[in-house]
This record gives sequence, structure tokens and C-alpha cells, in this order.
Amino acid sequence: MGDFRPRTVWLGHPEKREQRYPRNVINNQKYNFFTFLPGVLFNQFKYFFNLYFLLLACSQFVNELRLGALYTYWVPLGFVLIITIVREAVEEVRCFLRDKEVNSQIYSKLSTRGEQIHTHTRVINMRSCFLRTDQLDGETDWKLRLPVSCTQRLPTAADLLQIRSYVYAEEPNIDIHNFIGTFTREDGDPPVNESLSIENTLWASTVIASGTVVGVVVYTGKELRSVMNTSNPRHKIGLFDLEVNCLTKILFGALVVVSLVMVALQHFAGRWYLQIFRFLLLFSNIVPISLRVNLDMGKMVFSWMIRKDSKIPGTVVRASTIPEQLGRISYLLTDKTGTLTQNEMVFRRLHLGTVAYGMDSMDEVQSHVFSAYTQVNMLISNMNTTGSLSATKVRKTISSRVHEAVKAIALVHNVTPVYESNGVTDQAEAEQHYEDTCRVYQASSPDEVSLVQWTESVGLTLVGRDQSSMQLRTPSGQILNFTILQIFPFTYESKRMGIIVRDETTGEITFYMKGADVVMAGIVQYNDWLEEECGNMAREGLRVLVVAKKSLTEEQYQDFEARYVQAKLSVHDRSLKVATVIESLEMEMELLCLTGVEDQLQADVRPTLEILRNAGIKVWMLTGDKLETATCTAKNAHLVTRNQDIHVFRPVTTRGEAHLELNAFRRKHDCALVISGDSLEVCLKFYEYEFMELACQCPAVVCCRCAPTQKAQIVRLLQERTGKLTCAVGDGGNDVSMIQEADCGVGVEGKEGKQASLAADFSVSQFKHLGRLLMVHGRNSYKRSAALSQFVIHRSLCISTMQAVFSSVFYFASVPLYQGFLIIGYSTIYTMFPVFSLVLDKDVKSEVAMLYPELYKDLLKGRPLSFKTFLIWVLISIYQGSIIMYGALLLFESEFVHIVAISFTSLILTELLMVALTVQTWHWLMIVAELLSLACYIASLVFLHEFIDVYFIATLSFVWKVTAITLVSCLPLYILKYLRRRFSPPSYSKLTS
Repeated sequence: MGDFRPRTVWLGHPEKREQRYPRNVINNQKYNFFTFLPGVLFNQFKYFFNLYFLLLACSQFVNELRLGALYTYWVPLGFVLIITIVREAVEEVRCFLRDKEVNSQIYSKLSTRGEQIHTHTRVINMRSCFLRTDQLDGETDWKLRLPVSCTQRLPTAADLLQIRSYVYAEEPNIDIHNFIGTFTREDGDPPVNESLSIENTLWASTVIASGTVVGVVVYTGKELRSVMNTSNPRHKIGLFDLEVNCLTKILFGALVVVSLVMVALQHFAGRWYLQIFRFLLLFSNIVPISLRVNLDMGKMVFSWMIRKDSKIPGTVVRASTIPEQLGRISYLLTDKTGTLTQNEMVFRRLHLGTVAYGMDSMDEVQSHVFSAYTQVNMLISNMNTTGSLSATKVRKTISSRVHEAVKAIALVHNVTPVYESNGVTDQAEAEQHYEDTCRVYQASSPDEVSLVQWTESVGLTLVGRDQSSMQLRTPSGQILNFTILQIFPFTYESKRMGIIVRDETTGEITFYMKGADVVMAGIVQYNDWLEEECGNMAREGLRVLVVAKKSLTEEQYQDFEARYVQAKLSVHDRSLKVATVIESLEMEMELLCLTGVEDQLQADVRPTLEILRNAGIKVWMLTGDKLETATCTAKNAHLVTRNQDIHVFRPVTTRGEAHLELNAFRRKHDCALVISGDSLEVCLKFYEYEFMELACQCPAVVCCRCAPTQKAQIVRLLQERTGKLTCAVGDGGNDVSMIQEADCGVGVEGKEGKQASLAADFSVSQFKHLGRLLMVHGRNSYKRSAALSQFVIHRSLCISTMQAVFSSVFYFASVPLYQGFLIIGYSTIYTMFPVFSLVLDKDVKSEVAMLYPELYKDLLKGRPLSFKTFLIWVLISIYQGSIIMYGALLLFESEFVHIVAISFTSLILTELLMVALTVQTWHWLMIVAELLSLACYIASLVFLHEFIDVYFIATLSFVWKVTAITLVSCLPLYILKYLRRRFSPPSYSKLTS
């Protein structure tokens, strides 16, 4: 259970294991039964806000500090804690149920006593199978997995336990694309050693899409690749919450100052230190405990509105604590493939160097393929007649060149045709007759499928494939059989794939390869058109692959195979040794053709990017594609406008080169930047500050050939260097790191699975929904939260100001003005609904917000909740609290108890009237909240006879006094607001008129 180590696993002999391994269970819970309550309470009270109210509530157990009933402080605090505990408990239960579902999955265990049913894992095939890995790497296409060849000759699966064999596996690591191991059978003569690689493995969290599997469990529990690749996402705290927390600290400072002033005016007489604590308790409403409750409930409402918006269907809110972040995004970082583009590949171009075929000339390719196979058939007939082909000279015509290119494309891939049952023909019969209507192509890349579908459209169809052979059907219906001798899968490091096949008709052995032009240029024979045509096709937005071949003699192949098998059996540095052997073949290959595949843009990508740009949001595109394709997509999507220049950062490898290129870029203005991942790494290594300063000034940035870790690094640097909020958008597993690192992560449910969507804070079904998510919901959430927080602070400051005035009038005595019940009722029953109804307010209609995205730009400065607006509301609160208290003191007649009736009623009416004057767009629920709160207060007067003179309230004198105080407290503010709007209207005033 200590450090990860390699292991040897014996088949059917658990007693031979050399070390202990983790239990085969996963646990994603933050707490257990015993740590839940202490853990939740610790996480709550480690923050200043809640700790402050806990200390206040505990102080009421000291008789000398008590100011009224205990429930005055404990009920609000308990309410906040109960909401938090219930929310955490629900999340823990959901997590427990998810873990239980995974840990309770049924599997069959093969043992000497037969098959036994157990739980906690999956696994089990006596032939190749297909695998879906979308929940592991974000790729939706099926992947072929191969069995250990020496075990396929056993009569039954139970015989696996009778042989003396074991599996040696490398230590657990996070790499899901590689595996190093060996399978050894010792009871043979000689002993059999077979290398194991990624093609022989099934990781946990993957699904067997076709066939069944018998396997050996090598890794369990925390050693699983899926567990090791699951990083704990950072707990995101919204910038708005941090700003509110800062304001509460300022309020606490004001509370301390007011308490000290009150004691100082008493000349620190008597036990003045106790008086300080009593004043701190008396004015504790300056820091409102209801602020956190209102904001949390507001976030829930905003999240509900996003989910229920019919104009962005399928949107999911996974982080309901940060909807305000959507209203202040300054940088949007987006993936390209599957996010801006559809990830639907369409074959567009075949280039042979001297001739190119587009979509309008594919019938010519089809004609050449048909002509080539007709000529081959004639040659075979001639060979049968004369017994030799030497008399026939075949010139390499255009038909033969096209035929060679099409045949290479039809062979060099990892695509497998799968025949599905259609209700009339069963799978076996369909596969036997290669029925086109039942055939579905499966591969690990949509590019591969598009190429094979294209070869089918021009006459050469892939009709069958297994582990060792491949079948093609010619235009005449003839079946060509090829034996697969070796296959070299595509990797992100090699950027190419190859295959060695033997034509069963002629016995020829051919090595086919395809890959990116940057690596293939050094592999193929010299030519003068490859680089130019690759650039031309990339500028059209096409994804380019270079296809080449090399003929091998039997002796050449046998020599290669011996060296290749030896390298694969190596345990140390296997990848390097294997690559070295393969590179011995990759020399002087014959260049056959270039293929161009187009990935079309998603719906409404251009108008969405234009909206974001007009809103003041800078968009950076981070992609793994090549530079030319990324640049073309940026132009095609209007990420870079037509009147903007593009500076393509030259490849740099040294500090000096990076310095020169940065100086060249510094001389340009209003210019978009395009840079590769390698050059970016060099710049960040030597000139991080200078590069980020220049890049942040660009209207748009395109980073191509980006690794997933680089994407996350760019997000982190933007946050550190600019201090602005970032939003990352992606659809694949390689975007998860970027999404989790950003202040707001948005996942698009694309064809690469749901991994990005599940890891994101917000999930959308299409990129175009991002515009409404930010312009409408983000803007409204931020402005509403700002208004709500300021009103809650205003509500608490008013009553604290009244208490301060009351104490100063009565010789700075620390005597509460209102009983605890009245204070709780004021902030809950009487004013909570009207104040909280501000979450429904809006300054402009959603259609206007989408039509004028410039309105969003105003929010980036943080003006709705700033120190200026906070100070204004503090002054308003002091003014209104003073007017209400002094008015009550001046207008009360003979009974002192009338002061409470006049001041408390005026306070409630003032708050209700302030809400009404603040509302910009009335909602029927706002009217209900106002009337309901007023009705509740009037009805509750019957029960408040101990605190308020009910008979006095029924007099006409009370009515005019309360009316006068309320008007004096609100009318001047309304006049000032009207004059301000008249002479300094807001930016959206013309849009609302």
C-alpha cells in the first residue's frame, strides 16, 4: 500500500503475489459518518464571516454581555448552518450512491472451482473486441483491443488456470495511452514470452462495446488509471463573494470604531472593556448574517433560471455558487475541434502533386480506379495466357497513380467495419455477404472514418478486417485479401501511423504510412511540391495528411520483424527502442498523395464570436491542430476580423530567437497573434512577463499544437498577470484541465463524450448558447446579486444607525431599542420577500441585451458593486436611520413605548418603499411580496401588544407621523435619483425608452 511498484501477477495462483494491493473500491466522498459534522463545521467557521457570528452567539451565555433572548443570535446562525449541513449532506449522499453503484458492479471470476459471481469490478474474450473510452479520454469512437496470441490456442477459458504463466506489469502511472508489460508461459518448450502494450489492455471506466473479455486484474483501487487521472478540481470562490467578504470586513471595522467611540464618549468610565463588548453586540447588525443566506438563495434562483431557459435547451449548472462570474468574463479560451467546429469530417481534396481532385471531380477518381482494376484484370489474363508479364510494359499512368493512392488510403488506418443486424439479415450473414446496408465503420478518429468512407465512394470498399487480415472490394466486386503483418498506431508524439501488409494475390509486402507534413517531409523522397501544397490546403481550412509507401522484400521484412519483436520484449526504455527500430524503415519512402479533410464550423459560431468581441471579451483559441489549419479556422470563424493583421510567430528554440521575435511583434499594433506550442514554451521559459504583456494587448490569440497541460498553464498565467476573470470552453477530455483551471468552465456536449461537460461548472449543448449564457444570465446574475447584497447591507445598517442614535440620546447607554423578536421579524417576515424579489429585476429585456452586447462591457469594471456604490448605500442607510429615529423621538407624545411603534413601522415602510423605488422592471411576484409583507406586519400587530401599543397605531396621529417620517426619509433620495438619471443617464437608458 506504499509507493507504486511494478508487479508480477500469476494466473490462478493468488498465493504467489509478492505484495499487497489496494482494495478494488473507489471513494470520492469528502467525509465519512464520523467526520461529517466536525468537517462541515470546521469548513464553515474557518472563514471570518461565520466565525464572527459564532462568537457573538456564544457571548450571550455570559450574563454581563447578554442583550436580550438567546434566540436573537442563535436562530439566524442555526438557520445558516442547517442550510449548509443539509446541502453538504445531500452532496455526500449523492456521492456515496455514485460510488456504491460503481463498487457494486457484477463481474464473473474464473477460478479452479468454476465461475463465481462477485462485485466491485468489470472484465472478461477469446478474440479481439471493441472498447469505448469516452469517459476516460473523451473520445467517442471505438478502439480495437487484442488478446494475448499464445492463449488463443487453448481449448477453453478454464485452461488458463492449468498453465504455468504470469503477467509482468509496470508500476501504476497516469498515462492512459501507453502500457509496458510482458506475458510469460513457463510450461512450454521453449518458454513463450509475448510483449503486452496498450492494445492488450482494458482500463477501468471503459465499456466493452463488442464481444466479451477474459482478463487478468493488474491494477485496483487507487492504482487505477481512471482514479490516478482524476484530479481534485479546485474549489472555486467567485470574485463577487470575495468582494462581499471584503465589504463585511469593512463593516466589522466600522462596528469596532463605533463601539470605541461610544465608550470614549463615556470617558471610559467603569468597566469600559465590558461596555465595548456590549456595544459590539448591540450594533452587530452592521454585519448582516442574512447576507450570506440571501446570496446563496439568489444563486439557486439564478441557476434555476439558466436551466429553465428554453432558448438555451440542455444547459446544466453544475456549480451553483458562481453564476455571477458569468457576468464579468474578460478572457474566453476555447478549443477548436468539436467546440468551434462540428467534428464531422468531410473528404474535400486529393492531391497527387501534378493534379488535384476536389468534390466536383470525384467522378474522375472513380473512373481512374475502375480503369486501373480493369487493366490489372487484363494483365492477369495476359499472364495466364503467356505465363509471364515481362512482355507487357506498364507505364505509370495517371490511373495507376490514383489507384495506388486510393489503395494506400484504404489500407493505412485502424478502421474496422462492423455489421449490424437490420431485422432481416443477422450479423453473421451480413458479415459473410458484406452487405453495405448493415456496415458501420468504427475507428478511434473521425478523420480515419471519413477517409475510408471516401475510398468506398470511389469504388474501393473496406468490407472486412480482423486482427491479422483485411479485405477490400474492387469496383467489379472482386475481394482483395491482405495479411496485416505489423501495425504502428498513431501517437501524439510520432504524429503518424503505419502498417505493413502482404497482398495475398501477388505476395508483395508493402509498408504504408500517413502522417502530418511536419514529420513526413523528412521521411519521403525529395520533392518540390509537398510543402507548398500542404500550406495551400491548410489555408483553405483543410486537415492535411501525407500518404507514402515503401516496398519490402521478404528478407528485409524478416530482419525488421526480428529486431522489432526483441525491442517490444524490453521492459526498460521500450518506447525508445521500438521507435528506433521503426525509424529504420521510415527512409526514402515514395510520396503518393495528400488528403484534405474539412471540419465544418458549428452553427452560429460567427455571430456568437462577434457578440463576445463587441462585449469586450477577448477570445483565445487553443488547439492541437497545425498552425495553418488553426489560422484558417480563426479567419473562417471571424475570430480575426477582416481588417486585422495576423502576426505568425516564427518557430523559436533559443532565448535569442525568442527575444528577436518578441521585438518584431512589439512593433505591430492591433494585430492578432498565432503561435505554436513549442514556441510558446520557449517564450514562457525566458520571457514570461514580456510575452503575456504583449499577448494580452492582442485582439485575438491563436495557440496551435497545444498540449492539455499548456492550455491550463495559459489560463493560469492570464489569471495571475491580468487579475481578470477567465472562461474556458471545450468538449473533449483534453480540455478538462483548462476547464477546471478557469474561473468559469463551460463544457460542450460534443462527439468526444461528456468528460468535459461533467468536469465543467456549466454545460451547454452548443457553442452558440454561450452568447446568451453570458450576455443575459451572466449579466443579470451579477447585477441582481449586487443590488441584493447592497439592500441587505442597507437594511441592517438602518436598524444599527437607529440603535446608535437611540443610545447617544440616552447618554450612550448600551440598551437595545427593539426586542429580539422584532429584529428577527424585521429581517425575515417583514422585509425578506420584497428585498429578495430583486433577484427578478432587470434593467433591459433579454433581447436588448443580446442585440447590444456593449452593455456587458460596463460590468467588466465592477461598478454595480464597488466601494463607491457601497459608500453611497452606507450614507443612505445612515441618513434614513437617523431620520426615522430622530423623527420618532421628536413626534412621540406622552408614552415612551410609542417610540418603538413609530420607528419600527416607519423602518418597515421605508424599506418596502425603497425596494419599490429601486425596481426597474416589475414582476408580479414583486407586487405580491410587497403586499404580503405589509399584510403580515399588520396582521402580526395583534401578537405584538407586549412591544407595541396597538391602540396607538389605530389613531390618525400615528398614521400621519409615520407617513411624514417615511416621506422625509425616501422622497429626497428619489428626487436626487431622478435628477441624476436626468442629467447623467445610464448607458442603457435609450434602449429602455
